[in-house]
Amino acid sequence: MNQLKIKKSDRVLVISGRDRAKSGKVISVDPKLSRAVVESVNIYKKHAKPSRKYPQGGIIDVNVPIKISNLMVICPACQKAVRIKYKNSGKDKRRICSKCKEVIDAT
Repeated sequence: MNQLKIKKSDRVLVISGRDRAKSGKVISVDPKLSRAVVESVNIYKKHAKPSRKYPQGGIIDVNVPIKISNLMVICPACQKAVRIKYKNSGKDKRRICSKCKEVIDAT
């Protein structure tokens, strides 16, 4: 299983692709496929027949996963898109911002 530097509930910036320069919050991450679903990014229209879940049917907006290589984490301290580094402190391994050296969160 791949170790990913992006985690659920991170704020990320899309750096390439159709939705370049959009940002949003990570909803879910799939490490096997190296993809993440980001809120309000990579939205597609799905045509649904009437069913119990969608009694009216019609056109529904669906969030589609995007490759993790196209995303960068936005540091909560400096508000910039940054690379993630790891720092070991005793038994803890923490993610830190490469620009401002602030701890992003505990992992």
